[in-house]
Amino acid sequence: MAAEALRDLPTAAVTVEGPLGLAPGRRLAADVVVVPVLRAGLSMLDAVLELVPQARVGHIGLQRDERTAVPSKYYSKLPPGLDRSCVLMIDPMLATGGSIVAAIGLLREAGARLVRFACIVAAPEGVALVGRHYPDVAIYAPVVDRGLDAQKYIVPGLGDFGDRLYGTAQEVTHANPEP
Repeated sequence: MAAEALRDLPTAAVTVEGPLGLAPGRRLAADVVVVPVLRAGLSMLDAVLELVPQARVGHIGLQRDERTAVPSKYYSKLPPGLDRSCVLMIDPMLATGGSIVAAIGLLREAGARLVRFACIVAAPEGVALVGRHYPDVAIYAPVVDRGLDAQKYIVPGLGDFGDRLYGTAQEVTHANPEP
């Protein structure tokens, strides 16, 4: 997703040393800032930095109220100069879109103008909400699932990605499970 999200940025010619000699290559010439949305977004950070090792990193921590699905900020640390950077925000899931809209708002307040978002699974509701609030922010997602259930989980989706990743998932039951 990161390669696709950064595909149109300017590059510069470089020479790299391979196992059998020197080879020509290209490296991003733009300043890239990667911003994972804590905590699940951290799962994507190493892969993005492997692709763009010169990228700077910021962090945004948002917590979603499980009853209302409203996000609240608990942490934000962003590098300077976002107005001159391509900001790639990463989070595995785009469900309601509330957290991503809030995170983009924080990025804009910090001066970011060029923001892109990469995720692994999205719901149509989240894509629509981000589009309504920030139509200039491109969303890169390999799959858009069916929608959200009553608990605001993506269906079929993965449940709470951060909880699954860090072993804090609780049993989720559905009154009317879908086939």
